Amino acid sequence: MVGQVLFPKLREPDDGEALRFGDRALTYRELAGAAGAVAERLGGKRRVAVWATNSLETAVAVIGGLCAGAAVVPINPKVGERELAHILGDSEPELLLAESGFTAPDGFGTVPVAEIDVTARRPAPHDDAVPDAPALIVYTSGTTGPPKGVVLPRRAIAANLDALSEAWQWTEADVLVHALPLFHVHGLILGTLGPIRLGGSVRHLGKFDTSAVAEELSGTATMMFGVPTMYHRLAADAEQDPQLGGAIGKARLLVSGSAALPAVEHERIERLTGQRVVERYGMSETIMNCGVRADGDRRPGYVGRPFAGVELKLVDEQGAEITASDDETVGEILVRGSNLFSGYLNRPDATEAAFSDGWFRTGDMAVRAPDGYVRIVGRKATDIIKSGGYKIGAGEIENCLLEHPAVAEVAVTGEPDPDLGERIIAWVVPVGEASEQELIEHVAGLLTPHKRPREVRLRESLPRNEMGKVQKKALLAEGGHG
Repeated sequence: MVGQVLFPKLREPDDGEALRFGDRALTYRELAGAAGAVAERLGGKRRVAVWATNSLETAVAVIGGLCAGAAVVPINPKVGERELAHILGDSEPELLLAESGFTAPDGFGTVPVAEIDVTARRPAPHDDAVPDAPALIVYTSGTTGPPKGVVLPRRAIAANLDALSEAWQWTEADVLVHALPLFHVHGLILGTLGPIRLGGSVRHLGKFDTSAVAEELSGTATMMFGVPTMYHRLAADAEQDPQLGGAIGKARLLVSGSAALPAVEHERIERLTGQRVVERYGMSETIMNCGVRADGDRRPGYVGRPFAGVELKLVDEQGAEITASDDETVGEILVRGSNLFSGYLNRPDATEAAFSDGWFRTGDMAVRAPDGYVRIVGRKATDIIKSGGYKIGAGEIENCLLEHPAVAEVAVTGEPDPDLGERIIAWVVPVGEASEQELIEHVAGLLTPHKRPREVRLRESLPRNEMGKVQKKALLAEGGHG
């Protein structure tokens, strides 16, 4: 079987910049040598873990491991003791790669550790393992039990990144700037492996800073990847300093993912930068499913059409396909294609349960517009509220409440109700004065009365994970219905 080359430019490297983290950078020639040193260090090991800090060492470790044909397990450096012990026990890495000065935390066990030296140079590795060979094992957040290891094969990464390249007109001439964590699909596969596969360049900021993004986009950077919380901060800062908005507006492409970007933020970004943000939709098991093309209609709230190599359909509660494209009929998203994972590590039961006749059940609910554009309305488990005989998407109500000037942040959940089945609860972080009744009437007036919250609960902040997603299960538990 012909091998799957992930990084063609490392075979014939030049002196163009590949990776930059702060003031530290590697050219393609230097990266090829550093990746070769990692591959030699691995000595044929089949599975290695990487302590995935936002560092040059992490990028070199992952790229070197993949070039050597190993399966790489990126680990969140903020992982808790119990979760760490589970991940290491489940994946059984033969070695952990980390930057110098690594101190093993509680729960680490006896895995051998090798520190990465990005200045080491060895001949470039082969990078030609078989297409179905495991490339990455990414652990899910574990909202329904211990985290599951999502096994992503080399073919899925290669095919999906090539599809993004085509849809976003993304080439080796692009310079990507971002500050996303490197233990997650967004920051690692799209934000780091993507530019290196295409022969382009990535500038990682370490942590998000609007001024640093603006400085890069005023220079040679052409693209930014971010999550909604980053775009919210970007808009807030640009309102205070219009020059920031002008600098960000020089980007060729601004891409948002990992959670829905509220319509109000779309409008703020466009007003402040002249740019409309491109949204896309994916998950650990599928990498990217669909997205708005660079030359497509950038409609707020929509994640475009399926990428090349991806089939997508909506099904009802009985599993029957929904053929309507009326922007109204809600169904669960099922996907199949070259982007799919191989299965959950050591969990054939969970893998089997996740598929239906070869289609992966995402658990995400959506509607489809007449032109095929997909609009996500929420997660089946936490974002679809069945109230008074209606199926209601929490995201629609959240977007509506965000249009009210007194609402800074909001999350909408459902709670059991003896009369309605579920009642709609709005968790609001206020930024001004507004009564509970005013916010309820705001929703009833813009949407329909049955979509209005029955209760508004004020909070100082909403619980979020590191990708900026609101942790609704934490809110449900707080409300006594977890």
